Amino acid sequence: MPLSEPSREVGERLFAAGRLTSEQIELVRRRQHRLHIPQHRAVVDLGFVSEEDAWRELAACNGLEFVDLCNYEFPPGLPDEKLFPVRLVHHHRVLPLEIDDQSVGLAFVDPPRQSELSNLRLLLNRRVEPMLTSPSCYQNVIRQHFGLGADTLLRLDEDVTAEEGSSDVVFDLGQNEDEAQVTAGITHYVDQLLAEAMRLGATDVHVEPYFARIKLRYRIDGVLQTVRVPDGLRQVYGALVSRLKIMAGLNIAEKRLPQDGRITMRTVREEYDLRVNTVPTKHGEALCLRILGRQSLMLELKELGLQSDQEETLRDLTRLPQGLVLLTGPTGSGKTTTLYAALTQAYDEGRKILTIEDPVEYQLEGVVQIQTRDEVGLTFANGLRAVLRHDPDVVLIGEIRDTETAEIAVRAAQTGHLVFSTLHANDSINAITRLLEMGIDAFLLGSSLSASIAQRLARRVCRHCGEVDSDLPEEVRHEMATTLGLAEEGIQARRGRGCVECGHKGTRGRVAIYEFFIMNEEVADLLGGSIRTGQLRGAARARGWRSLRENGWRQVQSGQVPAEEICRITHRVRPVFDAA
Repeated sequence: MPLSEPSREVGERLFAAGRLTSEQIELVRRRQHRLHIPQHRAVVDLGFVSEEDAWRELAACNGLEFVDLCNYEFPPGLPDEKLFPVRLVHHHRVLPLEIDDQSVGLAFVDPPRQSELSNLRLLLNRRVEPMLTSPSCYQNVIRQHFGLGADTLLRLDEDVTAEEGSSDVVFDLGQNEDEAQVTAGITHYVDQLLAEAMRLGATDVHVEPYFARIKLRYRIDGVLQTVRVPDGLRQVYGALVSRLKIMAGLNIAEKRLPQDGRITMRTVREEYDLRVNTVPTKHGEALCLRILGRQSLMLELKELGLQSDQEETLRDLTRLPQGLVLLTGPTGSGKTTTLYAALTQAYDEGRKILTIEDPVEYQLEGVVQIQTRDEVGLTFANGLRAVLRHDPDVVLIGEIRDTETAEIAVRAAQTGHLVFSTLHANDSINAITRLLEMGIDAFLLGSSLSASIAQRLARRVCRHCGEVDSDLPEEVRHEMATTLGLAEEGIQARRGRGCVECGHKGTRGRVAIYEFFIMNEEVADLLGGSIRTGQLRGAARARGWRSLRENGWRQVQSGQVPAEEICRITHRVRPVFDAA
């Protein structure tokens, strides 16, 4: 039922306006009370409205104007330590829009209290005209102008400077107070660095030292994006590295050798495992953190982005009594997520499932999982031999890296086991030639391999700013029409124009694109002798095989993926011929 009068709670107002259902507003209320957060944050966390829409409604609730600061630039002369100090920007989470002798327009992230407005009026000696902007806009401005965590390093510098000039007495607290200030500041900065990576959905964090600066990059949706850092980070970089090494359980005194460790983190929404790797460089230790979301690995088959026919095929493969199913793709293409989804589908009380992995990325209920340890001789090959003596029905091998592991996997698939594994190959057809090159007998491969699946992750069109792509190149339109069997007039595509929600990239999130090769008698008969990849591809195509690029065009036609993304992940090098 609509409310009789407007409420100052954003969720209730959206419900009254019919933009939230009764079930949705109930979820919002539960989240609000469980986490003790305001309704506008709960609505955004649950994904019912965009952040911009929620903050526009919040501004209306408080009688404030909402301003979009996507293309914000500081007014001329600001920030200025006398006129408008930088510390006010960070402390009050506010951005100056315009300033004159009488007044100053300020964009706040949260509706300001009257006491806060009074304090700012006294500090600036001007009338304050408050407005509201979204947290994403504010954070984008801070990152672009000051760098990630600039407020932390600013406070750290102020605290240490104040301490240096305050007294000649030094207290012995195990570390002096300057060091304690630095330690606390660096701890907070590392928390900010990791929290920002989680917020942006990064899969990797790269921190690289150079002579005069530190470079920070996040891998978001498969592409590295540089994040500006404060100028003073170079001076405290050693402390930052030490903090991360302590969190990962590494030896902070060892700076000459690479090290590997792991950090476990929990946020309100999800638990994460961070694999930390350090390597020594000329200017200090470089860090790479691989972020693994535990819940994100546990997907149902229907959540993987498979086409309906592909989903049914993979479901059938998990029901096989025996055979070898291979997944191919580059690092970070989602192979582990697909394998875990397949194992979840294959799980049954009447089947025993064992895995041997490096590392074990997620604990699966009802599945016996083994972590390889090369230093003590527990390799994939040795572990697989032991696994097969435990009478398994289904076996997952993290990766086939050598001939010995490949031979054991093939023979296990022939002797009554369903084997899932990954293999580095360009596509599903090349996986076959790769195994043949590793010395696997053609007859054994033809009788044991059930399917080879290639996959890539493609960036999705942002659902907030997606629009019809009216500038689709003619060659792309023609290729799509030929592939999909449609007239060129029936080809359609979408792309994102860029907005706050997607960081002005036009894409947000990723969807998997798959290529399925199913072994059949015709292809198995071709495996003997000096078989060529082109022959295998032709035989597979005659039985309905479609390449990654062809399956990608189906996603473009459905509006999920922009056309340029398919061109990027399935890039073709044009042949160069000698004119002579």
